[in-house]
Amino acid sequence: MDWQTWFSINWQQVVGIALSVIGFYFCLILFTRIVGLRSFSKLSSYDLAMTVGIGSILASTVLSKSTSLLQGVFAIGMLFTLQAVLSIIRRKFKPFKALIDNQPIILMANGAYLYDNLKKAKLSENDIKQILRKNGIKSKSEVFAVIMETTADISVIKSSDTSPDWSLFDDIRDNEILVTTYDNGIEQQSRVDVFSK
Repeated sequence: MDWQTWFSINWQQVVGIALSVIGFYFCLILFTRIVGLRSFSKLSSYDLAMTVGIGSILASTVLSKSTSLLQGVFAIGMLFTLQAVLSIIRRKFKPFKALIDNQPIILMANGAYLYDNLKKAKLSENDIKQILRKNGIKSKSEVFAVIMETTADISVIKSSDTSPDWSLFDDIRDNEILVTTYDNGIEQQSRVDVFSK
């Protein structure tokens, strides 16, 4: 390996990279202002793919001699346009939204693991234990729900005295399990309260 070429850079490369980065940066600001901040959100899996795609195009445009700045800007513009069109279609046509979006899935309900859903999500009980510890959970009884969101982020919702607003959970796969286990828990607690009096 020629170490000298590995550590070398000439002034033309410096100027080219600097101009590409500046041009790309201002184009990203422009596209984001036109399309909106949704472009860099992680609300769905295709939003995440958009962010990764932009990073890849940025890298190849800035560091590659074969890709010009205008080619990179055009590719980014196409990504932003596709995302804007897809967002409009998702809002207008519900069946299309269900077709392209992942559906959140319940992994744990009222302290009980849902093993079928863990299997669908390709997670283990130990994975959930780790997530619970990271969220400061000391006992499974503290858990109202553990939900894998559409972006594969995992939400941990703690139990509380507040009754759940079920409309927050109506887009989740198998949400009836959450309702059933919650109702059963309330029934059992009321029995304990009766016997303890």
